[in-house]
Amino acid sequence: MKRLRKNPVKANRRLAVKLGIVTLAMFGFGYALAPLYDLMCQAFGLNGKTGRVEAQVAAAKPVDASRTVTVEFTGLATTGLPWEFKPMTRKLEVHPGETKEVKYWVRNTGNETITGQAVPSVAPGVTAAHFKKIECFCFSQQTLKPGEAREMPVRFVVDPALDKNVHTITLSYTFFNTDKAQAKRYGGEALAQSGHGDHAQHRSSPTPGS
Repeated sequence: MKRLRKNPVKANRRLAVKLGIVTLAMFGFGYALAPLYDLMCQAFGLNGKTGRVEAQVAAAKPVDASRTVTVEFTGLATTGLPWEFKPMTRKLEVHPGETKEVKYWVRNTGNETITGQAVPSVAPGVTAAHFKKIECFCFSQQTLKPGEAREMPVRFVVDPALDKNVHTITLSYTFFNTDKAQAKRYGGEALAQSGHGDHAQHRSSPTPGS
């Protein structure tokens, strides 16, 4: 009895179709991975994103009205970014567990559209884990046209679990240009990018004090 020989043309076509399906599936997975990663960062505080889940948990805790913490605000634009940048509120008294909002002001003094990224820093360093930002302009890049000005809110809560010996927290922001060539033209450096350039690295200052 003769064995039926497979048609090599049909076999190659089937193989090509299978490879095409696999390629499309891999492309789709890679395309979806970035937004999924971004959501994970925002939810759990990965790669410099403030953990919004943790912030919401802290905001749900009872307000500790028995004590007050002074929160100070500062801001700086680096040399490579021709922006005016400053807090609209310099100092605020808050009760731990109390949700508060302040605003920063920024203006592009350059003659071209520029995109910047703010990197937060909290001092003293031991307080960083207890300062929870619910909403912040530092969660995403900011693009300003020449002469454009903007008010940018920061909504936060100080976790009631903060050490009772700490009486002052300083929240600082440093704004960087995200374009290396552009920053160089202004005589500065751009923000060092990681695998996902839109994620600023959250830094906590080791400066002691309370």
